[in-house]
Amino acid sequence: MCSPPDGPKLPSVSVSPSAEIVEGSSVTLSCSSDANPAANYTWYKTNGNGVSFKSQLVLRSIQSSDSGQYYCTAENELGRTTSESISVDVKYGPKLPSVSVSPSAEIVEGSSVTLSCSSDANPAANYTWYKENEDSPKASGQNFTITDFRAEHSGNYSCEAQNIRGSQRNTLHLTVVADHCFSASAASGMLAAAGTIPVVLLAVISLSVYLWIRKKRTSNESSEAEERADNREQEEQGELQYASIHFSNNRADPTPLYSNFSPAGLPRHMEQQEVSEYAAVRFNSGSTAPRTRGQQTGQDPAALYCTVSKSR
Repeated sequence: MCSPPDGPKLPSVSVSPSAEIVEGSSVTLSCSSDANPAANYTWYKTNGNGVSFKSQLVLRSIQSSDSGQYYCTAENELGRTTSESISVDVKYGPKLPSVSVSPSAEIVEGSSVTLSCSSDANPAANYTWYKENEDSPKASGQNFTITDFRAEHSGNYSCEAQNIRGSQRNTLHLTVVADHCFSASAASGMLAAAGTIPVVLLAVISLSVYLWIRKKRTSNESSEAEERADNREQEEQGELQYASIHFSNNRADPTPLYSNFSPAGLPRHMEQQEVSEYAAVRFNSGSTAPRTRGQQTGQDPAALYCTVSKSR
């Protein structure tokens, strides 16, 4: 008896083996649906395109990247139906762990250091920390903190990630700065100070040169002022001439005494332009009797005359 035409019923799906799926093994996904005429099948991975156009999807040497949700569709000329999703969970051992240290800069003695470790594994890995040349573990867990880091803490540290499928190790080398007085901030301050020294030195040199030039200029101006003062004094002294006049006590000598004065240092062409001025100098000898009023009007034979030459 023939069945009437009918579209696909809800597909049923299965995975083989039904036990735990281990990385590297072979896995088969199957899809079936009651339909008339027979349905065509397509397998999909969630958030992906069709991966197979058969009722079975065979994943040979399955990898961790194959883990996810899968579903199938059954379709004929009368309709199309979609199955429920089936989960593929691939178990695998830890991948090579990634290790890091914080802070990532140079480790200063006395500071606190944290080591971190992570690895891709299914099921999730457990972590154990070891130090080189030491048998017993230093710590367990993804993070390992060393407070008050000292020189003896330097060396190689290994992180081991393990689960029921295997284990992997990775190593990290730590070096401590022995001088605890040194720090990154101190180094930065030293660099800043080193950069400031040339600037300060240049400023000091510039100031010294400026002060020297100013002192030199002041000294020159003082010298010039002194020279001008000396010149003026010499000029003033050049106009004054002094002479000693000797007087005779012999009143019988009727010869008058004359003396000529002229400024020193006059050029010859100026000496020719001199104008003579006369002055009479009278004196009375202590032994001479006072003259009468009439006698004072007469010429005194003891009169001294001097000629003073003055340049125009």
